[in-house]
Amino acid sequence: MGTFKDLLIWQKSIELVTQIYSETKDFPAEEQYGLTSQIRRASISIPSNIAEGYGRSGKNDYLRFLNIAMSSLFELQTQLEISKNLNFLNKEKFEVIFENTREIERMLASYIRKIKIS
Repeated sequence: MGTFKDLLIWQKSIELVTQIYSETKDFPAEEQYGLTSQIRRASISIPSNIAEGYGRSGKNDYLRFLNIAMSSLFELQTQLEISKNLNFLNKEKFEVIFENTREIERMLASYIRKIKIS
């Protein structure tokens, strides 16, 4: 069966976390404990909840953690919009990162549907 590390959605989420850390290192210093911290925590929550849910024994538990991952993804998308509006992220960087979040969103929604019907 493999491990959670074999899931493409987990791998892409890990790549997103790396990208988020790289882009937020240049956010204003006064945002270190504000928006920067929030964005980083939301991004980390996505692959973490995918992994934690994978380790649960029941389908309902797994779905609960996948839904938490989706909620964290939506939180991250909101925070990215705010970062763009405050000019912490330029439009080009925002669009690349946001499209990566949308890809993960589509994959996660599909995976949740698959788990529900299995």
